[in-house]
Amino acid sequence: MKFSTFLCGTISTIKAGRSAGKIFLLILAFLLNAGTMRAQSSGDSSTDQQTIQKLLQRIDQLEARVAKLEAQQSATSAASPTAQENSSTAGARSTPPSSAQNATSEAETEQPVGGLEPERMDISKTLLRIRGFGDVNLHGDTGKNPTAIPPFPKKDSTAFSLGQLNLFVTSDISDKFKFLSEIVFEAGPDNIYGNTRGSYNSFGVDVERMLVQYSYNDYFNIEAGRWHTAIGYYNTAYHHSTWLQTTTERPFLFAFEDQGGILPIHTVGVSASGQIPSGKLGLHYVAEVGNGRESRSPLDQEPVENIVAEQNHKAYNFAVFARPEAARGVQAGFSIYRDLLDPISQAAPNGLPVQETILAAHAVYIRPSFEFLNEALVVRHTPQGGHLFQTPGFYSQISKRFGSYRPYFRYEYVNGSDNEPIFPDVGHREGPSAGLRYDASEFVALKLQYDYRTVRDRQANQSINGLTMQLGFTF
Repeated sequence: MKFSTFLCGTISTIKAGRSAGKIFLLILAFLLNAGTMRAQSSGDSSTDQQTIQKLLQRIDQLEARVAKLEAQQSATSAASPTAQENSSTAGARSTPPSSAQNATSEAETEQPVGGLEPERMDISKTLLRIRGFGDVNLHGDTGKNPTAIPPFPKKDSTAFSLGQLNLFVTSDISDKFKFLSEIVFEAGPDNIYGNTRGSYNSFGVDVERMLVQYSYNDYFNIEAGRWHTAIGYYNTAYHHSTWLQTTTERPFLFAFEDQGGILPIHTVGVSASGQIPSGKLGLHYVAEVGNGRESRSPLDQEPVENIVAEQNHKAYNFAVFARPEAARGVQAGFSIYRDLLDPISQAAPNGLPVQETILAAHAVYIRPSFEFLNEALVVRHTPQGGHLFQTPGFYSQISKRFGSYRPYFRYEYVNGSDNEPIFPDVGHREGPSAGLRYDASEFVALKLQYDYRTVRDRQANQSINGLTMQLGFTF
């Protein structure tokens, strides 16, 4: 067959409306059969026509097979979630694939069964990541203070103590959904409730945070579960790990509920957050609704309402803060929290409901080598038909890093009434703390901290000196 005859057939094919894929396959068939066609006589037109018909039939078969494979590939792509960038938040670093994951990867490379390509799963999208934190302490103080951190019931107590063992677990469920939790093992504080009050040596386990997050865009994100309430700055910046924070313990204002704290540190419910279109001002919002907390008086119940809510009432919190582009590291904001409590105490006889309002404001400056934290709040409790009780408090903390060393200083103040209906045991307490943090490596920190507190309540007035040495680490 002459080349002109084949070319005319190709042109006819194009005119007949055949696709570019057919043209490509026709040219490919021509190249594969070029030697055979050149060996044929130019006058044998009938043989040429038969060859062309066979090639066209072969092309039709190949096209049908290609269409089938493309349909299978499209179905596989639709079933597979879009690849997502791994989170780089603190404690959410990826871990190497386990042997089970390697086995899964090997199974994915097996040959197709029955000519069908199997659905592939990218395990990096839903990889379960676990980051661990822990600390060991040597603490001594001169005061009889059950609500100190850590709480020691005897005067002049000195002891080694295990801090929290925190497993920070995260997973990217899909492009929009993420899972996060903190599972904490600790001794002591949880056992101050109920019949085991005063037992400090037993270990317990708490799910401190557990939530599913949905990210729609920069302006709207929603999460459901148990989280740290957006009251002020400290509570959402530093979670259950002393390694993350500069000092050996949290300010008393932000002490955990089971350690004598006065704030609803945890909430169970639904939260929405995101940016507010504000240009270089960098405004953000947080809106939360949840179960609130169990009334703290008497101090014998689990304070976080994980299953039921008092009075079938919900707590609400709204926060706004700014991160201006012109001042990197600066954040300032305020929050308002509302709840209805149902205590039984001398200030609220017969279990009368108590309205709770918490107003908080903060201004912080955080840089890698310098930090300056300032927060103030007031807790307002009003028993139904009764007197308004206000508990103001603040803390200020500053530190500067010099190489691997970071000296720091903090002063804190809380002034609660002896007749306070929710936490009558707090009273008035204030004093300074000074310490030094030494980062022995990227994953280990040594801290030495001195505390001085004056405590005045309905039981006694005392001055407490405390010294803590702490080894904090992450793994």
